[in-house]
Amino acid sequence: MKKFNIRKVLDGLKEVSSSSSTFSSSTPSVQVGPQENHLVQENLQSEHFQLCKTVRHGFPYQPSSMAFDPVQKILAIGTQSGALRLFGRPGVECYCQHESGAAVIQLQFLINEGALVSALADDTVHLWNLRQKRPAILHSLKFSRERITFCHLPFQSKWLYIGTERGNIHIVNVESFMLSGYVIMWNKAIELSSKAHPGPVVHISDNPMDEGKLIIGFESGIVVLWDLKSKKADYRYTYDEAIHSVAWHHEGKQFICSHSDGTLTIWNVRGQGKPIQTITPHGKQPKDGKKPEPCKPILKVEYKTTRNGEPFIILSGGLSYDTAGRRPCLTVMHGKSTAVLEMDYPIVDFLTLCETPYPNDFQEPYAVVVLLEKDLVVIDLAQNGYPIFENPYPLTIHESPVTCCEYFADCPVDLIPALYSVGSRQKRQGYSKKEWPISGGNWGQGTQSYPEIIITGHADGTVKFWDASAIMLQVLYKLKTAKVFDRNRSKEDKGSTEVSDEDPFAIQLMAWCPESRMLCVAGVSANIIVYRFSKLEVTTEVVQLLEVRMQYELNDIESPEGGGGEHTSAHPTPGASPQTSGPPSHPSTSSSNSDGSNMPCLKVRSTQLKQSPGYQVDLVAQLVWVSGEPPQQITSLALNSSYGLVVFGNSNGLAVVDYIQKTVVLNLATVELYGSSDPYQRQPRSPRKSRQPSGGLCDINEGSATSEDRCKSPTSDHRDNSFSRSRSSSVTSIDKEAKEAILSFHFCEIFARKGDSTLSPCLFVGTSLGTVLALALTLPPAGEQRQLQPVILSPTGMLIRLKGSILRLAFLDSAGSLLPPAFDPWFEPNVSADGEEREKVRKRRPVSVSPSSSQDLNEGQYAVVCSEKQAKVLSLPTQTCIYKHSITETSFILRADVVQMSQGVCLACFCANGHIMTLSLPGLRPLMDVNYLPLTDMRIARTFCFTNLGQAMYMCSPTEVQRITYSQDTCENLQEMLGELFTPVETPEAPNRGFFKGLFGGGAQSLDREELFGEVAAGRASRSLAQHIPGPGGIEGMKGAASGVVGELARARIALDERGQKLGELEERTAAMMASADSFSKHAHEMMLKCKDKKWYQF
Repeated sequence: MKKFNIRKVLDGLKEVSSSSSTFSSSTPSVQVGPQENHLVQENLQSEHFQLCKTVRHGFPYQPSSMAFDPVQKILAIGTQSGALRLFGRPGVECYCQHESGAAVIQLQFLINEGALVSALADDTVHLWNLRQKRPAILHSLKFSRERITFCHLPFQSKWLYIGTERGNIHIVNVESFMLSGYVIMWNKAIELSSKAHPGPVVHISDNPMDEGKLIIGFESGIVVLWDLKSKKADYRYTYDEAIHSVAWHHEGKQFICSHSDGTLTIWNVRGQGKPIQTITPHGKQPKDGKKPEPCKPILKVEYKTTRNGEPFIILSGGLSYDTAGRRPCLTVMHGKSTAVLEMDYPIVDFLTLCETPYPNDFQEPYAVVVLLEKDLVVIDLAQNGYPIFENPYPLTIHESPVTCCEYFADCPVDLIPALYSVGSRQKRQGYSKKEWPISGGNWGQGTQSYPEIIITGHADGTVKFWDASAIMLQVLYKLKTAKVFDRNRSKEDKGSTEVSDEDPFAIQLMAWCPESRMLCVAGVSANIIVYRFSKLEVTTEVVQLLEVRMQYELNDIESPEGGGGEHTSAHPTPGASPQTSGPPSHPSTSSSNSDGSNMPCLKVRSTQLKQSPGYQVDLVAQLVWVSGEPPQQITSLALNSSYGLVVFGNSNGLAVVDYIQKTVVLNLATVELYGSSDPYQRQPRSPRKSRQPSGGLCDINEGSATSEDRCKSPTSDHRDNSFSRSRSSSVTSIDKEAKEAILSFHFCEIFARKGDSTLSPCLFVGTSLGTVLALALTLPPAGEQRQLQPVILSPTGMLIRLKGSILRLAFLDSAGSLLPPAFDPWFEPNVSADGEEREKVRKRRPVSVSPSSSQDLNEGQYAVVCSEKQAKVLSLPTQTCIYKHSITETSFILRADVVQMSQGVCLACFCANGHIMTLSLPGLRPLMDVNYLPLTDMRIARTFCFTNLGQAMYMCSPTEVQRITYSQDTCENLQEMLGELFTPVETPEAPNRGFFKGLFGGGAQSLDREELFGEVAAGRASRSLAQHIPGPGGIEGMKGAASGVVGELARARIALDERGQKLGELEERTAAMMASADSFSKHAHEMMLKCKDKKWYQF
């Protein structure tokens, strides 16, 4: 069994100019050269591919509203872009989107019914069916003359109250989504003598003890108790400050209002005129009995009672104005104690979670869910000190902005447990001991079992490893790369470039070898850090530092230093202390920074570093200033654990570092890779020092460029390349043409030169001008020799040229299978000082690691090269191009990966015009082309990546990861893998009314709303007021869609929805049972009324 592994070569960042350019029609692959020798059986066909979104992880971007179903225990969050995220137990989450993209202003669950009502800023109301794995809209209602400001759906009622900006209240039947003719007009609600408009409706709720009484809060400060039966106001309560929210005491005799001056007022329902109590929670109380000074508005208040103690009053806002710079707070008032809980971000909304769904029972609050602008916090109300629950959802992706991502499917099986064991020690303490309270839904029955890992690099220098197996996501381990550097930067550094000044530690590129667990990261300050994975803690006395000088100067820069590839890099011998100071020509940061555009290099810490188990720094390579010029940002990075090498490149050239010997093996300007076969007429450079690079420019293969590639005019190529922006931020427009950035690398054991009969280790290099160059590696034998003898790299010249920058290189064997780069298995680096055990572990290399063993030497190989514009396949060792395919003419490719599918290997591309394509290998037949999403955002370009088995991902917002699949198998199994949001749960029993309350007519009064609001009694609403739109979630709508383009998909969804319909029928039966229970309670009530006045001896 051949072990497949893709070594990712990471692309540099890429700026995008034209995202809207149209997609060129796919030109067929052109076959070049002899065909009979290249009849590789290709198993992948178009039917193996289908594109669909799988899951979205992370914190909902720009949240605007929230709701909770206390029986199903499901949380819903709406956002400003019309997204809806539903959360159940850890691992059960779901993403839906309102088509209009308008902000979600309010959400209301139909408690324990598997449905949700959403109200949007475009004055539409929608009913979502949550009884299917992918929720769908059943009905919508669009208001045309009035703006929606507040909605209220009483528990176990089908009538939804909708308050508007004009101060009116309309009533909607949730089952049919039709408006009732019953309307509460603002002018009927307020006193007739009052001439002023009371403002928009900010609150509606029914009296917990009497459904026939509705409390209506108007913004101006007027509250009205409306009798639904008599259609008039029973009481009016006026206060001279604007109202933000209202909450009932569960007995229905009192309510509390929160106001814009930071006060709370408590009112008796029957008490006219004045509130019985006014509280200013954060106001300073003056001694002379005057009113306390006003505070900030209290945006929301909740009033929750407990059976055995004082009620809780929970509020957001209301801080005094003199607390400038204070963080947003949630205040919990319980009896005489007031706790002020500071939050990291502004509060969007909060909800108190209670034991009962019935509003007329003791509420028994146990937790508060606080939705912040960038976080979700759940507070435990039952424990002293109100600790927070540990959040099990992957909501911390954006803790620091994501700057790059990598995605690995089908990793070694021991990786996730290893990362988890070191990551579990990083957990914070002091969380609530209780279980996470949002625990609804059920996990999917997924069969997809291979391990998947996502790595995210962040602006503050952290690297996070996530377990992404089976469409879940959870953080495994967090690495802080900034620990390697001194943080005390001098004050003069403040004037440097914006990005670097704000985030000098930001991660720009990552290279990772899952088998050896070696990790290398490149930072925005032109630094490279190599990490080894260890399960043991270690203290590093001195962090090993290599300073690398990479500068390629044009003639117009007058410099006595010489240009090209300067090689005065530090070469510490093994055992000697590494050189940490720059050469004398390296100017000090402050003097060179006077013009404000320079970027100071980071200073590696000189004190000892305690390294916990996990990733431990092995080596730092730092590009230094040369002749007052800052180093160019790193645009490409790769590592190979079998060879012990890390290679990185920028717009000046490339450097190869041997991390075993801790030396720079090669430091070359890009032009020196060509030797005499350079096809470009470059400007002459200033004379360089005569010192040869350590690798030696020996044996350049003159005939390596094919004649077809050679004859192209370089100037025409420059013109083609005008869109291909250099990835480096500080290339000036004058020398952009001559600078050829290194954009991709690939290590492989391959036929290095034309006509070779033996395989040898090679490094292939792709540049921004579309050239692929090769370097042959000469490695010392393993063991002690590897520590002492130098690694030699010899450029062997140009392999091929393509249009556009080179994005991806890969190699296939003669059967068309992927040749993975050689790797060493992981060993514990901190075992023993003498290194004997280490050698033993090292020598146990599995045979399948090196591709040469599985490769018959007489058979050929294929090189796959993909640029921004086209792909080519070469036959090796003859180096003839046998297939080429023009992928796009008018746009350009942002990401290309050679990926292993279960049926074979293919090339996957993401284009700037939004197309996602796959091509067969080696034949480059187009297999899939889907116009998926136009590039609206640089973030997508920076974070998009494909991986094996048809998985891909990108950051769809600053806080969320969107995962997609292009595999038909995964699309078919997705329905099983997704979790269920709705689970059949018994509704808790209604509170017991007690003997005396039943006898004397107390307790909750029920109301036949159907009688009041139904068409018979209330008539029909005006047609022009709102338009009913049947949702696509209805079965009928689905059948119509099935005849369209998306036939197959739609038919599959119908089958699922029919299952939902069966659940719906169950719901109707339940409703019928509820109706009969309702009528039984009505008869019982009438019986009680009859018997109420009889004496006990008359029974």
